[in-house]
Amino acid sequence: MTSSLFPADGSHVEMDLGGRTLPEVRVVRVTDATVTLSLARADVPLTTGSPVTIRWPAGPRGRYAHHGTVVRIDENRIDVTLPGEPEIEQLRLYVRGGGGEAILLVRADKPQVTGRVHDISERSVRAHFSDVDLRPGDQMLLRVQLGNEVVEFPATALRVSSLRQQVPVRGPVMVEMVAIFDRNEHQAKIIRRYVFRLQTMARREAAAAEAIADEMIAEMMAEAANLR
Repeated sequence: MTSSLFPADGSHVEMDLGGRTLPEVRVVRVTDATVTLSLARADVPLTTGSPVTIRWPAGPRGRYAHHGTVVRIDENRIDVTLPGEPEIEQLRLYVRGGGGEAILLVRADKPQVTGRVHDISERSVRAHFSDVDLRPGDQMLLRVQLGNEVVEFPATALRVSSLRQQVPVRGPVMVEMVAIFDRNEHQAKIIRRYVFRLQTMARREAAAAEAIADEMIAEMMAEAANLR
């Protein structure tokens, strides 16, 4: 690891640990061999050898991401070894789009459930389901139909909220889930291409609507001038 790239002692980083994202982890000490981090006792991993991913800002290009391993635990502090060099996660990874696409939720020993995507990015998806029991931390396989293509990846539920339909009559429980996932570059390309295509179409439609509106205004102004 090039220690000069890592945030200075006393700063904060984001850490992914066991399917959880910890947004405010304090940097205690940085050396060329390890990084010492301080976090809440409840968030400390149970054993050494736990894989982690640490992220911090990388200026306008996005943010750094460095995969490592916990090598020492001392009460609320952990030492993490970070081999190699950090990767740059481009900001485009977090561009979200879509809405209404079919999504299939698959879990071991439970029926498959079909829902609808609210939005999707290269790292996470927000989707709605009916009458499904979900909790943060649940592991699953998600399969999403994006136009003529399908992406499939293991995912972890990050946030879950539910609300029972009451109007006009009592109905099913509507569940919204935000799940994070790891995807290979091929799947990332499919998601990125799909989201960018939708954005391009939306811009074209907005430009066309604006042109029609301008034309209608011009015609109305011309008619008003002829009536004078």
